[in-house]
Order: sequence, then C-alpha cells, then structure tokens
Amino acid sequence: MGRLRIAVRLTRLLPVLALGGTMAGAIALAERLGLRPSLARRQRWTQAFMRRLAAALPFDVQVTGQLPNRPMLWLSNHVSWTDIPLLGMLMPLSFLSKAEVRQWPVAGWLANQAGTLFIRRGAGDAQCLREQIGGQLSAERPLLIFPEGTTGTGRALRPFHGRLLAGAIDTGTPLQPVAIEYRRDGAPDDVAPFVGEDDLLRHLLRLLALPRGQVRIHLLEPIASAGMERAVLAWQTQQAIQQALFGRPSGAVGKRRQACAA
Repeated sequence: MGRLRIAVRLTRLLPVLALGGTMAGAIALAERLGLRPSLARRQRWTQAFMRRLAAALPFDVQVTGQLPNRPMLWLSNHVSWTDIPLLGMLMPLSFLSKAEVRQWPVAGWLANQAGTLFIRRGAGDAQCLREQIGGQLSAERPLLIFPEGTTGTGRALRPFHGRLLAGAIDTGTPLQPVAIEYRRDGAPDDVAPFVGEDDLLRHLLRLLALPRGQVRIHLLEPIASAGMERAVLAWQTQQAIQQALFGRPSGAVGKRRQACAA
C-alpha cells in the first residue's frame, strides 16, 4: 500500500517540480536577455509555485488568524523543510534561511529568486545580518525568519535568537508570530520533523508513504517592536507561539535569559 501511495502522489508532485524547473529556466533566460523581473514579480511567481507544491504534499492544512495588511517580520517555529512551502504559499515572502537550502533542487533556486537571505551557521557577522534584515524591512518587503535557528521535533521550542530581531527594532517593523504544528492521528506528528542529518529525499518518501497528516498554521496577534529590547521581544514572541502550540506559557522565568539569546 505504501509503494502504491508513493507512486500516486509522485504523479502529482513531479509535474509541480517540473513547473518549478520551467519557471527557473524562464527567469534565467530573461536575465540573460537583460529582462530581469522585479523582486515583487518573482515573489508572486514563487508564491504560486509554493501553493502548488503545498497542495501536492500529503497534508491537510488549516490556517487560523488574519494575514497582515502591511509588511512585517514574520517569526515562526521550525519543524521541517515543508514549513517553507506551507508558509510561503500564504503571501509573497522573502526568507532568512540556512545556506544549505540554496543547494536544494528547484526550491533553493526559487527561494533565491524570491529574495531569500542565506546565512551560514556560525558565520557570526551579526552586524551584516542586522543590516540585511533591516534593508529588507526598510524596503517594505515582508520577511520570514525561524528564530530557533534550526528545526526541532515539534514537541518543544528551542531558544529564540534575539539578535535576529535587531533589524525590526531599527525600522520599527511589527512582528507577525506564526505557530505551525504537524499532527497525525490526534497526536504530534513524529514523521514530519526534519531534524539532524536526515536526507531530504528519504524524508519526502517517508511522508508520501503515509496517510495524510494535518497541519495547523496559527497567525497570531502582531507584536510592536519600536523601542523594544531584542531579548524582551524574543521572549514575548516565543511565549505567544508557545501558548498557541501547547496551550501554556513555558513558565520558566529562570530560563528567560537563555531563551532570549541576545
């Protein structure tokens, strides 16, 4: 049954990937001809691709809350590579992502075309990153970051890195907290998380072999950033997402400094 399910789902997924490859080729050709599309247009095209990719993945998606009506810095917990198409389908967005994503077939190239900022783990140039994020927000381009810095199991939040919020404070850009949760048979999904040294293709095949899972995306109340300290802002955002995911605050007052890495 699993192999048959994979085969059927691949008939939906492969044309989407082919479409992405065609889009990539068309944009590359336009660039060679000196007809580079604007970032706004490339983001719209990327969003259209993300919608098709999300529809081809084995998830039933429920979105609660309101999409923001102005550019914001989006902050989401991070569970899997599938977070990117599932959130990227909601509206034209740029991402802050680890450098490895740039090498992913099709999706990595399209992410680059959509204005994604790629960072290397441990690179440590905080001021450069602050200026890049601030530049995106000053240009009124919505940007999504994963402040945990890496994926987790979905059963707990990792500390939020407050240094990623400096650009929002500099520009007075509000934060849009987002909580994404994966469920299967009424419990947290143990297959959806993409953690450790897992392989992208093997992870995808495991997902395709299983019955459809459920994804809930919670668009939470925006948080003002103007005049705030980044550690406090990281704490507030983490608590909002913690509450949406688990129905309770972390309660760890003594761990506040650790959770809000400056």
